[in-house]
Amino acid sequence: MAEKMILIDTSKCTACRGCQTACKQWNSLSAVKTENRGSYENPPDLTYSTYTKIRFNEVEVDGEIKWFFGQHRCMHCADAGCMKACPVPGAITRNGSGSVVINQQVCTGCKYCVFGCPFDVPRYDAMNSEGFGADKAFKCTFCFDRQEMGEQPACTKTCPTGALSFVDKAALGAIKASAKEKGMAVYDGDALGTNVVFLLQDKPSMYGLPAKPAIPTPTFLWRTVMKPVGVAAFLVGVLAAIAHYVYIGPKDIEEEDGGPPPSSPYSGGGGEY
Repeated sequence: MAEKMILIDTSKCTACRGCQTACKQWNSLSAVKTENRGSYENPPDLTYSTYTKIRFNEVEVDGEIKWFFGQHRCMHCADAGCMKACPVPGAITRNGSGSVVINQQVCTGCKYCVFGCPFDVPRYDAMNSEGFGADKAFKCTFCFDRQEMGEQPACTKTCPTGALSFVDKAALGAIKASAKEKGMAVYDGDALGTNVVFLLQDKPSMYGLPAKPAIPTPTFLWRTVMKPVGVAAFLVGVLAAIAHYVYIGPKDIEEEDGGPPPSSPYSGGGGEY
């Protein structure tokens, strides 16, 4: 399967939230009860049942209020912090199309992926309103199930303005060249190599994106330093135990030569009971 990416052209986004709705419909995600907070942005954050949402960023530019519509969703990184942080084999996997997927059947709810994501995406759910998903983490699946049927993700198929498109990752070089001619910046997570790529008209912070996303230091140290050291220490301990058994043998427990063990009134010490 060829690696794919979702291209988001912010100059074409009208914040219709069609992608947001299509995501919920395809994944059978329940609505989130919210309230008016003085913004068109709703719901206020990602949840176990909201995998993607449109950001309404109001910014004052030269005395005028401007909208910068962004999208908050899993970026499906090539170097995924959630995968690096996850201690459970098979709980988070990445397939040939670039989809980074959490398997709720294997997930133990440790929440390491929540803290390991540089984009603040995975959401932990102790117990949702339907009583499903207790102690699990959730996020966008890149519609890997639709891709397996030869379909594009629900969000890109729904977008009415063409702001979202589903293209081969191999086209990224040509896309960067074209964006440069248009005076737009390409946001692909730098070293993380995201499979959700933005075309921006302004700096990333205007769209709610981190300027230089990076895997959190604790996660990096856990995967690259602490975990290997811990595994090495465990193996050394096992090898030392085996060597001790082979060259010295099992320890024999010898009773001290100090006469017969003390008697008890229940061990026949002279009386009848």
